[in-house]
Amino acid sequence: PLQATRADYEAVGDIQPHRLRVYAAMTRALDRSVGRVMAALEEEGLADNTIVVFTSDNGGAGYVGLADVNAPYRGWKITYFEGGIRVPLFVKWPERVAAGQTIHTPVAHIDFMPTLLAAAEQPLPHDREIDGENLLPLITEGALAEVEWPRQTLFWSSGHNRIVRHGDWKLQIATRPETQWLFNLAEDPTEQVNLAESRPNKVLELMALLDAHAAASRPALYEPELEAPVAIDKHLAMPFEEGDEWVSVPN
Repeated sequence: PLQATRADYEAVGDIQPHRLRVYAAMTRALDRSVGRVMAALEEEGLADNTIVVFTSDNGGAGYVGLADVNAPYRGWKITYFEGGIRVPLFVKWPERVAAGQTIHTPVAHIDFMPTLLAAAEQPLPHDREIDGENLLPLITEGALAEVEWPRQTLFWSSGHNRIVRHGDWKLQIATRPETQWLFNLAEDPTEQVNLAESRPNKVLELMALLDAHAAASRPALYEPELEAPVAIDKHLAMPFEEGDEWVSVPN
């Protein structure tokens, strides 16, 4: 929900519309809270050897009714377009990580556990398969590690939706509605040009990766209780019209 204190609401100034002003006030409160954590680490003498990660679990939600929260990317939270899954990821660790780096290699939240265990010089559990990768080479060695980074493929799956990113290519398969979206993210990072019809061989190549991943995955632990349509290009305050693209999202 969009909720902010009166003090933060007043402090951000006359921003219109009202809900955008509340959003700005919430951002101010978040910034203040992060600042308190960082100040406490400094006061305790722990700042240089503490790993601080700042990220988000998903992109901005369409149900808050703000058009540009994920600009320039397409889609919202609970969709698998870049607006829903491409999020900030900042790492601060002064003793090991050089400031000012920009790393372009796609990573995922599943990488946090093996990364933090490696930083603490602790082994991974041996009684289960761990999907994530240790990111320490990326964040401590920078450009060299990016060139040599072994993982080229990331997967997402939820209900009727299966998604794979392999290199710069991204395929999203939906069975409700029955649709395929294929994008080259290097050339089209905002996912405007669907290449599924013009590149059928690439669709088949990526579909094979999805099928192999599904065959090797364990069954879902639970089934969704409900599902709902979500417009890809319109937020909840905008009317849905015939011809608008949408996905069915389970929960």
